[in-house]
Amino acid sequence: MTRDYSQLFPAQSGVYASRQELSVLNALGWQPYFSQQIDINELVLTPPVRVVEVHRNALHVHGDGIDEMLPPRHDATVGDWLLLDRDNLKSSRVLARKSLMKRRAPGTDRQEQFIAANIDTAFIVSSCNQDFKVARLERYAAVAFEANITPVIVLTKTDMISDPQGYIEAAETVSELIDVVALDAKSNEPKLKLAEWCKPGATVAFLGSSGVGKSTLANALLETHSIATQSIREDDAKGRHTTTRRQLHTMPNRCLILDTPGMRELQLTDAAAGIEDLFADIGELSESCRFRNCKHETEPGCGVLKAIETGDLNPARLARWRKLKAEDAFNSTSLLERKEKDKAFGKMVRNFKKQNDKRK
Repeated sequence: MTRDYSQLFPAQSGVYASRQELSVLNALGWQPYFSQQIDINELVLTPPVRVVEVHRNALHVHGDGIDEMLPPRHDATVGDWLLLDRDNLKSSRVLARKSLMKRRAPGTDRQEQFIAANIDTAFIVSSCNQDFKVARLERYAAVAFEANITPVIVLTKTDMISDPQGYIEAAETVSELIDVVALDAKSNEPKLKLAEWCKPGATVAFLGSSGVGKSTLANALLETHSIATQSIREDDAKGRHTTTRRQLHTMPNRCLILDTPGMRELQLTDAAAGIEDLFADIGELSESCRFRNCKHETEPGCGVLKAIETGDLNPARLARWRKLKAEDAFNSTSLLERKEKDKAFGKMVRNFKKQNDKRK
């Protein structure tokens, strides 16, 4: 049977069209951005597949008539698109990404860890209880901004308190660019309030710590109970890890949902632009500083310090900005140093091999 590749190229009028108009690949999140990276010959020889699940020892991929497990690889993560090379699976090319969320991996070696690729919207989830922290929301938002992903703050468990307005107002201080949605995850509200971002062919991700209701939200949108959930501890509102791996699920309208395990640690790296976007208000205030290299500490004529004096800027927000900037700079420099060392080591090995070849 001859496969019809016409829908894979950007001639179609809308990627997020109606359910009936979506091809198999469009329903998996295929967009013109990816089709522009390949030609018809590559499509015939190496069909595109998307990583829908990451296991410790394998990558689960879906494509047009394809549902397979591939060998694991360090350069691919959930959400990635690969050109499947059946003759040499390890040579399957990873297409350039529209977005990539990453963090500094836990531990002391300061390597990067991919979270997910090609996400359109990141729902940053927090509960209206002791779990709520503006600083944590800012971290997730900075990662999303850096990756060119639309962040949306979702406040859950509104049914457990009398009035969520205080939490909403606190969440709104994170950034004027971020929408804040408060809802009861166990009701019909997720389908109604999150519909704007959950379009057919789009890919959304739920991010947040354990116990905030990410899996409950995903189940509500999927109209199923296939994703396991657990209750939180009553004494400190801490959650237990329920989701153990990153996996894409398909909604009835063919929007893709990524449910992620709760992250106890989200260390920023290479996120300078994301921090700048998140704290755009501080950036605007700094334009009025007398000195171009003002650090907003004790300098005369500092527009940022003046805003604190007048009450236009919360000093706690400035402190969090400083902390994230310092953390990102440290982690990014450490990673850069490691890459330079790896590069130098690789060069040494290649020179050693050349010398051996000459002796032979």
